[in-house]
Amino acid sequence: MYQVVRKLVFTDSYCASDAPKTYEELFEKLDANKDGKVDVAELKEGLSALGIAFGKGDAQKIVSSGDQDNDEGLDINEFSKYLKEHEKKLLLTFKSLDKNNDGRIDYMEIKQSLADLGMDISKEEAEKILQTIDVDGTMTVDWNEWREHFLFNTATNLQDIIRYWKHSTVLDIGDSLTIPDEFTEEEKTTGVWWKQLAAGAMAGAVSRTGTAPLDRMKVFMQVHGSKTNKISLVGGFKQMIKEGGVSSLWRGNGTNVLKIAPETAIKFMAYEQYKKMLSSEGGKVQTHERFIAGSLAGATAQTAIYPMEVMKTRLTLRKTGQYSGMFDCAKKILKKEGVKAFYKGYVPNILGIIPYAGIDLAVYESLKNAWLARYAKDTANPGILVLLACGTISSTCGQLASYPLALIRTRMQAAASIEGSEQVTMNLLVKKILEKEGFFGLYRGILPNFMKVIPAVSISYVVYEYMRTGLGISK
Repeated sequence: MYQVVRKLVFTDSYCASDAPKTYEELFEKLDANKDGKVDVAELKEGLSALGIAFGKGDAQKIVSSGDQDNDEGLDINEFSKYLKEHEKKLLLTFKSLDKNNDGRIDYMEIKQSLADLGMDISKEEAEKILQTIDVDGTMTVDWNEWREHFLFNTATNLQDIIRYWKHSTVLDIGDSLTIPDEFTEEEKTTGVWWKQLAAGAMAGAVSRTGTAPLDRMKVFMQVHGSKTNKISLVGGFKQMIKEGGVSSLWRGNGTNVLKIAPETAIKFMAYEQYKKMLSSEGGKVQTHERFIAGSLAGATAQTAIYPMEVMKTRLTLRKTGQYSGMFDCAKKILKKEGVKAFYKGYVPNILGIIPYAGIDLAVYESLKNAWLARYAKDTANPGILVLLACGTISSTCGQLASYPLALIRTRMQAAASIEGSEQVTMNLLVKKILEKEGFFGLYRGILPNFMKVIPAVSISYVVYEYMRTGLGISK
């Protein structure tokens, strides 16, 4: 049965002159109850019965995309129109991937297309992706195989496969040292990029607000914790609530959320400029160039918004009545300590970008490659749990490497606001901590920091998906 349908739908030429007839015949096969409409259940059952591959949730997306009269089903006109538009997108993508215009896509062309989008993969990994589409076993994909694979799959291009493995900054764990997200040319020209950045910013805001008490506890332990002043989680929270009530657990969160938007925008714009400056061979960006561009973009964004980082730390540690808000905090710091105070701890903060971003990227790539090598048999899509696990582990490893520098930064930022605290340089502060508290003194507050990772990732992912849907970003 499937071979018959395949001959009906998948012709041998690039043109689709017989499309109306073939779409009509396919529609009749899918319309099980003969009511002149194909709904989600009929589409799922019909495609499964015909042996036509489609992704999870694709039937619902197809009906939603093509349903112009909102009657929860597709009539023949809506069905045909959707398939025609979808085929046009598939054909454009096929031609763009077919670098040598021989009518076939091989593993080298897949490898090159991924490299163009900043993702280097091995020959074996490219062949595995190819095998998921190749029907006749020739290790090349012609137009019919490409169309057959994606006609009832809402993915229109190979970039959707890449999106499975893009290390997305949507996983907001409270630190902003990750390499910026990668956007395709299509996403830039259609304006999808700003929607994704907006969705990511909102996800980060909700995530940071949800985990703010743990973040405040981390800062509290970093600054006030020592061998002589051991602060437990429970004891620390009791002390905070006693001093300022339950709402005091969210001190500093407003500034932490406010800095997301300018930092994201500056980092994105700087990243695009640094990529252009560093890229060789016609604008192609290699992995090491992406790392350098990402680190420089992070440093640029941090330099611009660093005064907000200092204020966030001061507001997080403030006592009741010390500051009335962010502007009052800025005014008092400027009056008492001068402009230089807004850049205290700047050097360890910038130095922390390199180990964080480098280890984060390296661990993520290693985990991704390990998954592809071991489990990628029928699909290159690992599923959301694998993606979240890879992102969480890599970000945690990045944090672990850069944490001592983060602690030094926080102590330098807070020094002037603590009575009897001396102003010291980064080197002297490290030496002092090692002498008094030992090596593990550089990791004070890491427990609440790790405790917030999983809830932060989960919250940011859920909010991001809701925002994507609300902003009309197709998956």
